[in-house]
Amino acid sequence: MDAQRAQEISFSPKMENVIYKGEPVYIEHVDQNNGTATIHPLGNPNDKQSVDVTELEIKGVVQ
Repeated sequence: MDAQRAQEISFSPKMENVIYKGEPVYIEHVDQNNGTATIHPLGNPNDKQSVDVTELEIKGVVQ
């Protein structure tokens, strides 16, 4: 995905099913200048990491 789309997802009221290396994650913040996002696994909000947005995938909308 690109930085703009990641930013849209992070501000969206809908919970998108975003995947990083096969694991569902939540996008906390996007740095569009650097093309990175701060994410954490859905089940572990304390496990934050900064990743390149191109490594994130969308798998649909979580109901």
